[in-house]
Amino acid sequence: MGAMDQLEHVEKASTDELRRMQLDRLRWSLKHAFDNVPHYRQAFDAAGAHPDDLKDLSDLAKFPFTTKAELRDNYPFGMFAVPMKDIVRVHASSGTTGKATVVGYTKQDIEMWACVMARSLRAAGAKSSDIVHIAYGYGLFTGGLGAHYGAEALGATVIPCGGGMTERQVKLIRDFKPDVIMCTPSYLLVIADEFERQGLDPAKSSPRIGIFGAEPWSESMQAQLERRFGIVALDLYGLSEIIGPGVAAECIETHDGLTIWEDHFYPEIIDPLTGAVLPDGASGELVFTSLTKVGMPIIRYRTRDLTRLLPGTARSMRRMARVTGRSDDMLIIRGVNVFPSQIEEIVVQQAMLSPHYVLEVRRDGRMDELDVLVERRADIPGPLAAETRGSVEREVERLIKGLIGVSTNVHVVEPDTLQRSQGKAVRVVDKRPKH
Repeated sequence: MGAMDQLEHVEKASTDELRRMQLDRLRWSLKHAFDNVPHYRQAFDAAGAHPDDLKDLSDLAKFPFTTKAELRDNYPFGMFAVPMKDIVRVHASSGTTGKATVVGYTKQDIEMWACVMARSLRAAGAKSSDIVHIAYGYGLFTGGLGAHYGAEALGATVIPCGGGMTERQVKLIRDFKPDVIMCTPSYLLVIADEFERQGLDPAKSSPRIGIFGAEPWSESMQAQLERRFGIVALDLYGLSEIIGPGVAAECIETHDGLTIWEDHFYPEIIDPLTGAVLPDGASGELVFTSLTKVGMPIIRYRTRDLTRLLPGTARSMRRMARVTGRSDDMLIIRGVNVFPSQIEEIVVQQAMLSPHYVLEVRRDGRMDELDVLVERRADIPGPLAAETRGSVEREVERLIKGLIGVSTNVHVVEPDTLQRSQGKAVRVVDKRPKH
């Protein structure tokens, strides 16, 4: 593809032009799914919906949702719309909560994915002359290869580090001097800690841009990453069921949420309880329909990510606000809905605390209890005096109670006490009895 230094026409197309393109592509995608995927033929028939019923974009609401459970029910290749001879790549989720979610790609799908990832990097300020350090995991996880193909399509130089071996990450960043770093936000904190453990200042390292995704992260976390590494930290959104990373990206010009590449992925926001489509600006669950995927079209996929749709700014396409949590990892503690990102927002604003934290849920008698374990900052001389530690713990408990409405037990622990993530951070440990 070569360097993509200029905006593509579709990124600045008029709303009318974009909607016409979406309608044409949506009609094709619905028909492609109906004609070639038995699950969709059965699901459409059961809902009394047919691809010919789509006269307007709003008619998409007549069609059934797709859930992760349905993808697993069709494991491994039942959702593919083309013969296996046309599938050139397979990715899959880890399957830690059940059967893996398997996704298949044709050559055309891989090219489209590289294109939207290159577009995402360019939107974040990356250039064809840049060196890009990729510390996402490679393999069945879509992060590493998605970022890799996108950076190459941009024309950049790729350092395919993968996740883990943090001491080596620091050495390569110092030696190769990348301009851009891509990983999960929680893993960049681990890299920053390793810089400091070696007596080095991460803010004096070479990257000017960080592009982070694969897990929800707060604005406070963003500010901390920017301060500690001396970078502009930008959000990247994606999920393997839709394509992988590159579904939406934050633009460096505006830094105001993620532009959705609407020419390939049609977004909706629904009420997570009723499934009703909500207007732009309303908070709810994000749903995507693929418009151009050949190997595995996906219709109205419930991402479980909670956000809202906003008007376009840097591009004419709509934006999505930062994901605040997931409807399926939401904790309900004594009737109160709690998201890890809400607690993270409070924790990272405390001067004596680091962003390394874990939420442990346990049951004391009949009631659920939420323990918040958070490390003190490593650069504060310690251990903390019992009185100081107790004061910090009580203050965080007070803020959580006041802002979220749930009582917690906060425990400030010593640095390097909590297990470090080499990829997606594990923020919640459920210790409740399984019955």
